[in-house]
Amino acid sequence: MIRFSILLRRAAAVLMLGGLLVLAGCHRGDTRDAAGTASMQGQFDTTIKAYKSGQFLVDGAVLSALDTGSHFAYLKDQGKLPKTILLERSDDSKVRKQHLQYMARMQLDYGFTVYYDDDGTLTKINPVVVKARNLEDYRGPVTMPDRLEGKDAAGSSAVEQQQQRQQQQQ
Repeated sequence: MIRFSILLRRAAAVLMLGGLLVLAGCHRGDTRDAAGTASMQGQFDTTIKAYKSGQFLVDGAVLSALDTGSHFAYLKDQGKLPKTILLERSDDSKVRKQHLQYMARMQLDYGFTVYYDDDGTLTKINPVVVKARNLEDYRGPVTMPDRLEGKDAAGSSAVEQQQQRQQQQQ
């Protein structure tokens, strides 16, 4: 029987422990949430495209985040809620942080899984990391016609209102 010295045994134990620490450091507890876009393109129940100002293209219709959530609520009521959704960029807009936050909220509300195309890699949306935000209705820029500038809802200006008050007091 071969006997090793105490120093040699301790050195071997330190090397094994060091190797385990190196392997554990490489793993970092991450799960594989990314895959190639081409390999998984056809495996999603629904595909949604990101549109301008936090809106989405769903089945060819432009919907606000609130309307998209209502669409999924309807599908849930009908028993047709998808399990996996792919969020892609559209011709008009890329996938922005706002889109990811809205989809993270819908993922929490309806229980499906959302992936998005991140430069050729499919990445799963993590609602905690993305910081899900409440769904909002789209409010486009409001422009007021020049003829209504300075008038109230009744259509009279501040000067006209003052004249009317003076006439009523007399």
